[in-house]
Amino acid sequence: MRAKRHGTAEETEIDLTPMLDVVFIMLIFFIVTASFIKESGIDVSRPDAVTAVVQERANIVVAVTETGQIWINRREVDRRAVRANIERLHAENPQGAVVITADEKADVGILVEVMDQARQAGVFNVSIAADES
Repeated sequence: MRAKRHGTAEETEIDLTPMLDVVFIMLIFFIVTASFIKESGIDVSRPDAVTAVVQERANIVVAVTETGQIWINRREVDRRAVRANIERLHAENPQGAVVITADEKADVGILVEVMDQARQAGVFNVSIAADES
């Protein structure tokens, strides 16, 4: 009788391997399908616009501060290196767009220069970020 009790205890164990496989596959699915929001690295006071729309494919975010600093991927970038940085980021994701988040007190000349360098880098989908009013 003792052998029967020992045998039934082994038969009642649950194999968790298939459940772990399913959980792992679901984790991979959610990581692949998740959209990550990229930030420029600094806070800017964006101007208001009545016609502002949400940009879905904003993969390259460039920030221009009121003092003329240019930030890409949470690092300050020299004016002459903007094109090279955008080219590198565009090569990683060719369908991505450039969104320029400029402070409302930023110099328009710097904003135009950043837009021009983005287009020279081969990205023609360039937008300027604004808040909805």
